[in-house]
Amino acid sequence: MASLRVDFTLPLRDFELTLALDVARTVALVGPSGAGKTSALRVVAGLARPSRGRVELGGETWLDTERGIDLRPEERRVGLVFQEYALFPHMSVRANVAYGGRERVDELLERFHIAHLANARPERLSGGERQRVALARALARDPAVLLLDEPLSALDAHTKTQVRGELSELLRGLELPTLLVTHDYEDAAALADEVGVVVDGQLRQLAAPAELVASPRDTFVAAFTGANLLHGTARDGGAGLTEVRLPDGARLFSTDPGDGEVGVVVYPWEISVSRTHADDSALNVVHGEIGSLVEVGNRVRVRIGPVTAEITVSSAARLELERGGVAYATFKATGTRLVAL
Repeated sequence: MASLRVDFTLPLRDFELTLALDVARTVALVGPSGAGKTSALRVVAGLARPSRGRVELGGETWLDTERGIDLRPEERRVGLVFQEYALFPHMSVRANVAYGGRERVDELLERFHIAHLANARPERLSGGERQRVALARALARDPAVLLLDEPLSALDAHTKTQVRGELSELLRGLELPTLLVTHDYEDAAALADEVGVVVDGQLRQLAAPAELVASPRDTFVAAFTGANLLHGTARDGGAGLTEVRLPDGARLFSTDPGDGEVGVVVYPWEISVSRTHADDSALNVVHGEIGSLVEVGNRVRVRIGPVTAEITVSSAARLELERGGVAYATFKATGTRLVAL
């Protein structure tokens, strides 16, 4: 399978988008709105021309600004799924898919389990069904590269979980270089082999989802992947530990090295919650008022002072947690990362 290679600079309104990627399987670009993520898809698709750069698939050059090569969008073997799917409202499902290419229509309708909807119009479809139609239309072009713009953002929370699983399975079965963009890190981690964090046109870090969590390069990457982020001053704490003093005078410990101003990173699932000070091996203890309790599936996110912990619903019930009460959040030094500010 050929890899998609991109290396370009694209001037945008407030900054330049500079990106170099090698997409062999599925890569997700994540970041805040306006970071330049969708513009990257537009460059690959031929809808935006960078000031300098190259776009190649295997040995096939789609763009080379130095050599004056710039293939038109229809000359690039790209399947593009837009954020709102961009289905033609006056066309049936069959006609929408056929717009991408007529040879594989019946095959794709069956593959995406939408054959029974062949004669329906888009307004009659659910969000998940519209997404399947859009994907089928993109694949009807028999593309060599798949581009997905916020593939799950148009779905409600209930549908999103189901469709995320379906899309993940589909992408692994297609074996196409796939570049997708999203503002949701959970979506990116579920769908992609590698995730790149883009901020103001710059790629902050590109790694497997597990590596981003284990070793975030900076505070933005850590926060974007769902971590609690505190600021403090680090110094040698002895016994292989680094001591970090927070602005309120509290002390935390990490096994990561650090000196001077640092960001303290701890993920919600690394934190234990109790109503009394637990006598265990965890060095780090935060005592405070319960600011919020948010149930997400079978988990509860508990805000205690400056940190958010994630525990099971049964644990929250057993502890009789309630907003305005007090609790202890404890976490180990080995689960506490230090990153540069």
